[in-house]
Amino acid sequence: MEIALVLFLLLAAIALFASEKLSVDIVTLILLIVLTSTQIISPEEAFAGFSSDFIIILASIFVLSAALEDTGVLDFLVNWLMRHTGHKPLTLLLFIMVIPGLVSAFMNNTTVTALFVTPIVGVAKKMKTSSSKYLMPLAYASILGGTCTLIGTSTNVAVSGYMAKAGYEPFGFFEFSGIGLIIFAVGVLYMMTIGRRMLPETSSQGLTTKYNIKTYLTEILVQEDSPLIGQIAFTSDLSKMGFRILNIIRNKENFLPDYRTRIRTNDVLLVEGEMDDLIKVKETKGIKILADVIVEDDLVGGDIRLAEILITGKSDLLKHTIRQVEFLRRFGLVVLAVSRQGETIRTKIGDVQLQLGDLLLVQGSGERLEYLKMNQHLAVLDEFKPILFKERKGLLTLGFFILAIILGSVGILPLSICFLGAAVLSVLFKCISTDRAYQVIDWRLLILIGGMTAFGMAMENTGADKFLADFIVHLLQPFGLLVILAGFVMLTVFLTQPMSNAAAALVVLPVALQTAIQLDANPRTFAIAIMLSASVSLITPFEPSCILVYGPGKYTFRDFLKIGSGLTLLLIAIILFLVPMFWPL
Repeated sequence: MEIALVLFLLLAAIALFASEKLSVDIVTLILLIVLTSTQIISPEEAFAGFSSDFIIILASIFVLSAALEDTGVLDFLVNWLMRHTGHKPLTLLLFIMVIPGLVSAFMNNTTVTALFVTPIVGVAKKMKTSSSKYLMPLAYASILGGTCTLIGTSTNVAVSGYMAKAGYEPFGFFEFSGIGLIIFAVGVLYMMTIGRRMLPETSSQGLTTKYNIKTYLTEILVQEDSPLIGQIAFTSDLSKMGFRILNIIRNKENFLPDYRTRIRTNDVLLVEGEMDDLIKVKETKGIKILADVIVEDDLVGGDIRLAEILITGKSDLLKHTIRQVEFLRRFGLVVLAVSRQGETIRTKIGDVQLQLGDLLLVQGSGERLEYLKMNQHLAVLDEFKPILFKERKGLLTLGFFILAIILGSVGILPLSICFLGAAVLSVLFKCISTDRAYQVIDWRLLILIGGMTAFGMAMENTGADKFLADFIVHLLQPFGLLVILAGFVMLTVFLTQPMSNAAAALVVLPVALQTAIQLDANPRTFAIAIMLSASVSLITPFEPSCILVYGPGKYTFRDFLKIGSGLTLLLIAIILFLVPMFWPL
């Protein structure tokens, strides 16, 4: 009776995970309540999974990933590398798969995908190609890159944690890096050849509006220590960043640059570029963005924000220049740039005569922006605090992260202590605030992992795992150990469609371990095969990384089915061939 109840709860959980009518954490907690109320597991067993050191590792990684994002380290790296890929689609595709894939070996793959989506959309637009040619490979690469290390995905951490709870040796940090790199390399090769030909060519129309990519006009002063000095205007670092130099003001003379014009000290460059690039260039050494007037001291530091302001038909600023209306004195905000759809402005910002529909990119205190929102003649469209590269804090966070990996991988300190220490140091050095640290932790995932670990204990207590193991062994035993292993791998791949990867692996793992014991086989072989198979299921867009690119790439369900099915079958074959070689059955 208890076995039937546990199996019924398993099927119910799968159905609820698939329907998404309830969040995964709520479903997991309901399971714990039912299992504890029916005395299948004790309260201590129900919550034992939450005391695992792997929960601490996961939470710490969330904090460190957010700190790296907030300090602009990854964003800086992405933009620097983007500028060096040139305008070759195949080179860009290779970069888009290799770099995020390697980064995701040490970070949450969803975070990595999210960081790369917007820059890739922007680069695709500049290259006048469809972003659909790059976003699906990005998602696949970030997922497959996670198979290379213990912390690459939450699935790896969860399976290793369960192994430790079950009395087995937990996985080493780089224990499966060899097969993980092979899986990743095959995925890259597949998408660079077969997959690339099947990627859809979707229209880029509407991307500008959807992603808030607007072209702004601004003025840049070239200072004495600028690396731009001596560079040819049309091939300068500014051009590589996506800016178009419209005019140069030199010694009060305003002229159009040509192919021979070199940039000099104290030149004022009238440039056109996108908002994201404009925000980043503000922090570039030797470059200063000139507003309509000099930025006052009280606008430096503190609660400084950026906002987009729309000039409406009722505004008394219409037909006046920015200098005439004394924007800073009147509103306490500095106009950094102007955007006018369908027109290229070639006059200095202060001399731009405002028209209906103009967008102003302004900078100022949060208090001033709140006050401006009450102005009926101006509309604040968007307000945000940009992610800028904070070099000192960014390098500190990166150093803490690398040190944790080194100390944990060589066994000097427990991995949980290493990552917890790195996360705490990031907070202490103000690389990330305490409030932000708590906000970025995916508590639902932690509840899922802790709860499903308890569910595995319920299967063990009732003998449900042994019952399923007997059934699978009875069904597949005539075909040998490898076929039985293949059955568990296919079951895991199937379950990752309605469930999260971690949940699917934790559901199958107890049964697989019991089967290995019954057949006198190596439990570690089964565990690693199941763990890897949970990360190579690319058939549907249900994986979070795939969901992130589904809309921006304008993909259909059929696109993932067509491209992902072949790659998934290929990777399953590699797992079944290589895992028994690395960890003999």
